Amino acid sequence: MSTVVSNHPELLAAAQQGAISGLIGASALPPSAARLSHVSPIDLVHLPGVSALTASDYDAMLSRLAGAFAAFRSVPAPRRGQLVKRFGELVTAHQHSLAEIITLEVGKIRSEALGEVQEVIDICDFAVGLSRQLHGLTIASERPSHRMMEQWHPLGIVGVITAFNFPMAVWAWNACLALLCGNAVLWKPSEQAPNCARALHRLLQEALSEFPELPADIAAVAFGTRELGSRIAEDRRIALVSATGSCAMGRDVAARVGARLGRSLLELGGNNALICAPSADLDLALRAIVFSAAGTTGQRCTTLRRLIVHESLYDVVLARAQAAFASIRVGDPRAEGVLMGPLISEQAWQRMEVAMQQAAAQGGMRVCGGERVTAGVPAGYYVTPALFACAVQIAAMREETFAPILYAVPYRSLEEAIALNNAVAQGLSSAIFTNDLREAELFLSARGSDCGIANVNIGTSGAEIGGAFGGEKDTGGGRESGSDAWRNYMRRATNTVNYGSTLPLAQGVRFEI
Repeated sequence: MSTVVSNHPELLAAAQQGAISGLIGASALPPSAARLSHVSPIDLVHLPGVSALTASDYDAMLSRLAGAFAAFRSVPAPRRGQLVKRFGELVTAHQHSLAEIITLEVGKIRSEALGEVQEVIDICDFAVGLSRQLHGLTIASERPSHRMMEQWHPLGIVGVITAFNFPMAVWAWNACLALLCGNAVLWKPSEQAPNCARALHRLLQEALSEFPELPADIAAVAFGTRELGSRIAEDRRIALVSATGSCAMGRDVAARVGARLGRSLLELGGNNALICAPSADLDLALRAIVFSAAGTTGQRCTTLRRLIVHESLYDVVLARAQAAFASIRVGDPRAEGVLMGPLISEQAWQRMEVAMQQAAAQGGMRVCGGERVTAGVPAGYYVTPALFACAVQIAAMREETFAPILYAVPYRSLEEAIALNNAVAQGLSSAIFTNDLREAELFLSARGSDCGIANVNIGTSGAEIGGAFGGEKDTGGGRESGSDAWRNYMRRATNTVNYGSTLPLAQGVRFEI
């Protein structure tokens, strides 16, 4: 088995201490017979492996998490916020090492990997501020000498299932808020990014070591396959399951959690569109189009898949997009100047090929790209971004393919463009480029985009921590990160206090005994 050389060895070395099946507190659980082999998409070199958690070790992990929660829920929220703050400081100190692990495991270019680590830091900052703002309500009572109020309490154990494309940030969005709210957190990372989880867990434990009064077992990492994800979804001991991944995965998780009337938070696929209106600043739009379509090699849930261009600009925009795509340097994501690294796997490349064949069969014309690059790159699955011209919105455009394929279609009226934007099963991110105030406001109105994210003069990718992230329809309806997303990780209690000497009933009911 080959060894990956690191320029920032400290965290990677910790991840290379041998195969394990899970982590809880400061404990590493021994490996099982079911080894989970994975390779770097950069060069297909084997990376430090893990093994699947056994059923008995899983049950023991859940018991330890439950015991830790029983103590942690009584810790004042501002103190929990200090823990998250310290974790953020440690992430900041090791951000280059963490970014390198992301690059090695999922193939992100350096700047995008660093950007993901910055998301972890940002959500820590957000959570610290939130730690003194977990507000309830005081409600006017219809009964004299009564007061009503709402309180928010921790849920219990929160299960977090993450995907490969954001192997650190999505866990942090969930875990930092869940911990702040007083919960324990169980993390099932992607099988393709176990060392990202090992590295972050190590830093969280380092932070916890500076708070000896806090239980060490409030966070755990469980390695495994889809079977483990199903077990988490079906486990009544887990109060909330937050799952990020494909729509198919989300349907399975939702069904399993729903069968036990549990809570789920789903952030699933996107099939995102950008409308380019006649008044658009084309230079601005082009930059947004290229990053949104090619960033992370088209493997973001917010990746731009559909470009809806006014017929008067269609040929110009396609020509400029073609030239921009041709200028993108594809190669080893660790190299300077590279903007697109590899697809995550051979299966991803196969799915891209199938999608392009289907698009061609349905009348789409390939303008450029979509070739596999083999010269001057390592042994991974490197591709050029593909651009298709379509007279109408073909069936292939209605399906999300996790690859850099951009379909362009013309429109005549804004109402037609909005209808095209909304005419897919997913509803995550959307954008319009226009300098017409009426067009912008219509796009943002109830008659406009039906997505959870609707942007004006900014692309579909690149959400900020302060806003709640998520979408509608098959995207799952969940919201993570900013705004009031913290409420997902708490339960609401309505309390009524009678400070009088009589017992009047609500709605004027009389019940004399």
